[in-house]
Amino acid sequence: MFKKFLAAAGLMLAFALPAFAATPVNINTADADTIAKSLDGIGLSKAKAIVAFREEHGPFKSVDDLTQVKGIGPATLQRNHDAILLSGEGAKPSADTPAMPKHAKKAKSAKDQPAGE
Repeated sequence: MFKKFLAAAGLMLAFALPAFAATPVNINTADADTIAKSLDGIGLSKAKAIVAFREEHGPFKSVDDLTQVKGIGPATLQRNHDAILLSGEGAKPSADTPAMPKHAKKAKSAKDQPAGE
């Protein structure tokens, strides 16, 4: 009976873990509230420390630079590594920004058309 309970609890935990996953955030542009809401294990005070460090020292050049912020250690970085963005890479376009096609097709002019079309 106890084993079934443990198995059920473990299964529920496995399904719940993705809900606690970090959300991608650009640490070089986001405000403290956004950083705190996006990264796992980063509360508002640590997020404010990240923003203050960034304002004093300039943008972060690598994810590992975050260890220079008091209270941010290797375990926190490892847990959030894939969600920490340094520029626009991997970021989803916001609702305000229209998606741009990768390659816009040029309209063919009459001279580009083969004869007989």
